[in-house]
Amino acid sequence: MKALKWIGILLAIYVGIVAAFESLLGYFQPGGDYTMVIATENAQGEMNPRVLAKIESDGALYAAANHWPRAWYRQALENPNVQITIGQETRDYTAVKVSGAEHDRVDREHALGLVFRILTGFPPRYFVRLDPK
Repeated sequence: MKALKWIGILLAIYVGIVAAFESLLGYFQPGGDYTMVIATENAQGEMNPRVLAKIESDGALYAAANHWPRAWYRQALENPNVQITIGQETRDYTAVKVSGAEHDRVDREHALGLVFRILTGFPPRYFVRLDPK
């Protein structure tokens, strides 16, 4: 019974660390040459910007849902008309869900480190390809 109590305490601490990391990452929104801003439309018709890592593979631009908070990803699947801002340039794109061999290739080329996966709570990883309009 004592072991179960300790496992419960450790699990609660781990969930707290993941929640804190995700919250801080969302609050501070890192930026730079390796990021882009995706704007997706929510159910109320409002555009929601979100900073994401810019992923390029085989001449195409991708965005990855690497975290548990992923409203932008669901919105992009519901309405694939998105806007991407890289640097000072904003363009319209179509978000296309990636699966199969293409998903595996992009995931392999842009693998996440173990520490990052631990800090984010091992969420499943999904990609969209961003096709220019």
